[in-house]
Amino acid sequence: MTLPPDSSSSISCVCGTSLPAELRSCPSCNRLVHATRLKQHVTDAERSESEGDLRGALSDLRSAQVLLPSDSRQYAELQRRIAHLSDRVDAGEDAARSTRPQNVGTPPESAAASKRPRWVVAGSAIGAAGLLAWKFKFVVVFLFTKAKLLLLGLSKSTTLFTMLLSFSLYWTIWGWAFALGLVLSIYVHEMGHVSALRRFGIAATAPMFIPGFGALVRLDQYPQTAREDARVGLAGPIWGLGASVACLAVYGVTENALFAAVGTVGAWINLFNLLPLWQLDGGRGFRAMSQPQRWLAVAAIALAWALTQEGLLLLLLLAAGFRAFTKGPEPGDRRALLQYGGLVVVLALLSAVPVPH
Repeated sequence: MTLPPDSSSSISCVCGTSLPAELRSCPSCNRLVHATRLKQHVTDAERSESEGDLRGALSDLRSAQVLLPSDSRQYAELQRRIAHLSDRVDAGEDAARSTRPQNVGTPPESAAASKRPRWVVAGSAIGAAGLLAWKFKFVVVFLFTKAKLLLLGLSKSTTLFTMLLSFSLYWTIWGWAFALGLVLSIYVHEMGHVSALRRFGIAATAPMFIPGFGALVRLDQYPQTAREDARVGLAGPIWGLGASVACLAVYGVTENALFAAVGTVGAWINLFNLLPLWQLDGGRGFRAMSQPQRWLAVAAIALAWALTQEGLLLLLLLAAGFRAFTKGPEPGDRRALLQYGGLVVVLALLSAVPVPH
């Protein structure tokens, strides 16, 4: 973890000792250096939680935690509270609360109901339509918030500048049209990570492109559990899968080979990221799986290879087989297994779509 930026390079403790801002406690009197900021973050977190804003509460608690010595009792207590809120967010409690309609009474029909005035009947129909719209409003909210997040990332100068550098490089190799599609596909993948990080209240930068190597998101804080890490890691390929499906759908309608090329290459890149090694997305997903679940992931890779004969899957199979001989957490994360296995099979199938020349 890194300490949030401070406006000064040094501060004074109440005991009079001058201290560098990155210290958590005063070596002279053992007082907490950032006690005021710490208290404010905790207060904000409690208010956010009481209002049902679990993501905001998580963000404040994580900001408070980095202000504490890692061996302190308060640090351990905040870690416990963060884990509890993280479980609630992962279970969809925050989203469910924001989309849950109010209880609406439905009195039984009676003979008198058939004799209601027309304006009452019309009002009931409008009310029913409104209730239906309320129940499905989460679809509109989902689309709006994701589009808003994608545009927000493009507003960051570092993201836009490094994206243009990568676009220029790929343009010289494959032409501007494919280069643009490839860069946007990579961007969507990275914003999947950003979305998951924001969901769990983890501070991170906007994506930064590395020409010729893809892109990355630098974390200012880190997931505290293997489950959180798996959600963040696999969110990139999940969003990347969405981008590939969208491109191939456009290809199916327009028969423009460019969209087929972007869709299949994007699927292959996301499949590569599922290698269960190092800090790749697949490695982060595997860390949350138990040993039996890892063997099931190996079986999913083998199935994908049997269906597509994609050579990259042999590399995934080798790496996953090696990881399957090592023990994982118990009982393991079932969702990480389902996401990983589903991504491997579907991305392999998409990467095998023939591209017309």
